[in-house]
Amino acid sequence: MNLSNNKILITGGASGIGLGLTKRFIEENNTVIICGRRESVLNEVKAKFPTVITKVCDLSLEAERIELYKWIAENHSDLNVLVNNAGIQKWVSVTDADFYESMKAEIATNIEAPLHLTSLFVQLESLNTVMNVTSGLAFSPFAKVPVYSATKAFFRSFTISLRHILKAKNIEVIEIVPPALNTDLGGVGLHDAHPSVSDFIVSIFEQLKEGKSELTFGTSETRINASVPELKASFEALHSNL
Repeated sequence: MNLSNNKILITGGASGIGLGLTKRFIEENNTVIICGRRESVLNEVKAKFPTVITKVCDLSLEAERIELYKWIAENHSDLNVLVNNAGIQKWVSVTDADFYESMKAEIATNIEAPLHLTSLFVQLESLNTVMNVTSGLAFSPFAKVPVYSATKAFFRSFTISLRHILKAKNIEVIEIVPPALNTDLGGVGLHDAHPSVSDFIVSIFEQLKEGKSELTFGTSETRINASVPELKASFEALHSNL
């Protein structure tokens, strides 16, 4: 992937990892479009980074995903990079009264949205790169976020297949595999003790420059290379006091 002179759509690009990617891609001389549900948050990013193009969109809704694609195709038909970053994480249990409704929201955002967007955006003749943000939890789940962990395992599997499928169209597929980072994913304060997004982004771009297609950091690097017994041991250690 060329790191400069791209036009890039980053879903969920106004916070967390998405915001980190937005900042760095701007620094690398790219045109960046971000979308998200909260217009006020998008406007805050626009105030800090005036070159950013924003679009309000609830990616959990099929109609809004289609509208986003049509808007891009009409106004930014030279878009060449899609970053499927948006995701939600809910700390839930199957015994919760609202588990099913909560589960539907995670599946819609974490699975249905990126699959649908990918199927739409590969229709753009200019598209040459798809970047999917999965998780270290794709390899060894955390039971407090069971649906989130499962969606990321699904998304990693899909990404591996997608890389093979899109070879014929000369579209590069890159997987970003973050560990737990200091973001508000899942709730404010839950991840304060984890590494910073800025350190993660530095590492990710170093790997992009090396031409890697699976980008890892910290514990996600350990997990992607772990054996099945090692992953089982990791799961047991993580849940020993729960």
